Amino acid sequence: MAFSNNNLSVLSYANGFTLWHYVTTDTAATVDTSGYFNNASDVVRVGDIVIANADTAGTPATGLMLISSNDNGVVDVDDMTGIGGTDTD
Repeated sequence: MAFSNNNLSVLSYANGFTLWHYVTTDTAATVDTSGYFNNASDVVRVGDIVIANADTAGTPATGLMLISSNDNGVVDVDDMTGIGGTDTD
């Protein structure tokens, strides 16, 4: 699956910073590939953070991704920093 504008939403905006939420069946490794968010290059800015729910149809992963560059329509995010831990009970 490719990036979908419909799955990207604003959670909060203040002082030129936006906190986004994105949900997808794509894996985190796919989502953090340079160019994945190109269709959102007109709205995301360097320093914005994306809370991502990835691989929702497989082994779900949730984490934070920093928009690290947005140059001439090419968007890159840092690798996902996972949220959560191991539930042993």
